[in-house]
Amino acid sequence: MDTATVGMANSSYCFNNTVLNPNPTPRLCRSSFTFFRPVKSDLNSSSPTIRISGNTRSTFSCTAVTITPSLTSDHHLSAIAKLQSLASEFNSISEPIDRVKRLLHYANVLPLFDDSVKITANRVMGCTAQVWLDVRMDADGKMRFLADSDSEITKGFCSCLISVLDGATPEEVLGLKTEDLGDLNVAGLHGGKVDSRVNTWHNVLISMQKRTKALVAQREGKSVGEPFPSMVITAEGIGAKGSFAEAQARFLFPDDAKVQELANLLKEKQIGVVAHFYMDPEVQGVLTSAQKLWPHIHISDSLVMADSAVSMAKAGCKFITVLGVDFMSENVRAILDQAGFPEVGFLQVGVYRMSDEQIGCSLADAASSPAYMDYLSGASISSPSLHVIYINTSLETKAHAHELVPTITCTSSNVVQTILQAFAEVPKLNVWYGPDSYMGANIMELFQQMTLMTDEEIAKIHPDHSRNSIKGLLPRLHYFQDGTCIVHHLFGHEVVEKINDMYCDAFLTAHFEVPGEMFSLAMEAKRRGMGVVGSTQNILDFIKSRVQEALDRNVDDHLQFILGTESGMVTSIVAAVRQLLCSSESSSSSEGKVSVEIVFPVSSDSVTTTSQSSSTSLSLGELNVSVIPGVTSGEGCSLHGGCASCPYMKMNSLVSLLKVCNSLPLGKDSLKQYEAGRFSLRTPKGKLIADVGCEPILHMRHYQATKKLPENLMDQILNNGRRA
Repeated sequence: MDTATVGMANSSYCFNNTVLNPNPTPRLCRSSFTFFRPVKSDLNSSSPTIRISGNTRSTFSCTAVTITPSLTSDHHLSAIAKLQSLASEFNSISEPIDRVKRLLHYANVLPLFDDSVKITANRVMGCTAQVWLDVRMDADGKMRFLADSDSEITKGFCSCLISVLDGATPEEVLGLKTEDLGDLNVAGLHGGKVDSRVNTWHNVLISMQKRTKALVAQREGKSVGEPFPSMVITAEGIGAKGSFAEAQARFLFPDDAKVQELANLLKEKQIGVVAHFYMDPEVQGVLTSAQKLWPHIHISDSLVMADSAVSMAKAGCKFITVLGVDFMSENVRAILDQAGFPEVGFLQVGVYRMSDEQIGCSLADAASSPAYMDYLSGASISSPSLHVIYINTSLETKAHAHELVPTITCTSSNVVQTILQAFAEVPKLNVWYGPDSYMGANIMELFQQMTLMTDEEIAKIHPDHSRNSIKGLLPRLHYFQDGTCIVHHLFGHEVVEKINDMYCDAFLTAHFEVPGEMFSLAMEAKRRGMGVVGSTQNILDFIKSRVQEALDRNVDDHLQFILGTESGMVTSIVAAVRQLLCSSESSSSSEGKVSVEIVFPVSSDSVTTTSQSSSTSLSLGELNVSVIPGVTSGEGCSLHGGCASCPYMKMNSLVSLLKVCNSLPLGKDSLKQYEAGRFSLRTPKGKLIADVGCEPILHMRHYQATKKLPENLMDQILNNGRRA
């Protein structure tokens, strides 16, 4: 049985008969039946000592520990063979508690990790416990790993991984999948603590692979690649890396005079403001600061905007300004009318948008196209049918759709539950989702994945479903094939490939509207506790919860999040994270320093040809190019994409907001083009568009409150869409 004397990271160490040091030179180690575990020693002790070479000149005593065959198996075996051997070892142990004991035994034989390299840069993200990882490549091109943790169970997991991968080729390391670890049944227990450790061992594997890729690129003389722009948030302030991040950061701390001017104006004229998360960063920065001076400012996703407007009207606001795209201001106007706040003269609540031009949306436009109505015409002849329409569509589209097929709106956070509930309540139902094609495909993929889950796992998602019911509904779930958000469209192959290479160990957030490649990547991260897929609010809540967990651990930590949605989200993220960090900093019991990095994926479409005089140019062959943060004031992006910034949302400027507010109430006549119009038009069946278009929204609100479809919607479904 071969063993080795093992030293510390940043020192010489040998494992599986190879010595490693910062400048690796191969030499043989003695074979023995005893593993000498280095332990820091009292220099006056009479215990045997070994000297560790390298920068760290520490003295250690040696403690004899017996090693199991798995840790010292033939280093010529493949990683997969070692993994299979390890799986057999643990699966041969019948009692769960005995498997845990064996895991703790592996923790005992894990080579010691030098305290000098227990630094934040070597931490593995996403672990409940603290985990440190050191990765090197030896002279023969084999990978060498050391790891440590402040948790014995986690140390056992790390030891198992090292027994499999230490001495493996880079190809073997990169070829191992997190799913391959699923058969090990190492812990054999279920419950929060052990499950979180399993996530940890998956995350350690991902970190091993990321660092292996970097070392392979270094050996081959290749560049790992330019990092995405990012913003680093600490209790002390904000740091920006890259021109796009600098453009975003510029407006996070607005001029106090601008903030005071706006707050005074809103208060004087009793104006409420509802704005979407994707707002222009300059406007969002001012609004976020003004919230402290005027409470009737709310920044949220599109669904909550209308609810907030109603609350502001009840509190006495005479006007509501909407900073978003046109379907949002339409929804606010219609919901206020439904709530009993129609505008009469200038004494009641008026609703104003921020431009005298159309503020469009690629998704809303797709849903108002003839192709979408043709799609619904096909749905109308299938019975029973339900149309689940994304909230990000116009009121007119919702009204026309509802007269063709019974319709309920959804958001990216409740679409899965809405569809599952509908299938549970109506046997043999056909569900027609639209207009977002990526979201539709992602929902289909999610349900496909659910067919591989156990009934118990599926019941946690929806209690009325099983593997059989999910398999049965798949042929009756349809989605529109020709609608995308121009912002989320950029999260395709190029961006995903770079995330895989450079950010695979980071926390990954993704909106449900992203393409399938990004969705699959985020779902895999979600399974490891490292990701979230959902709405803008889901993303914000996920980031806040992970930051709070890091603060609760009260140790130094750096968290890195990939922002897989519109970059305007960063203003709300920064405000929420700064509040958490500053609250922790002021606590007398706080010792750990936590920093949070928000990474903005940018595709090559944002690299635009420029003149030779550009101050931010770089040379790619004969082409002079520049990374352009945006087309307007440095913070937008072109209609063709590039960086995740919506050009339509950026039409809501601070200048427009001040113009509207200053014109109210006496200059209302000059704002006719800014008013959120009421729909006086009627549907083909002679009903008001405003009334019929609001009905699918009210259906969704009923579902959210009761977790059941409303009775009148059920009647429409079962009666083939007929209404009184």
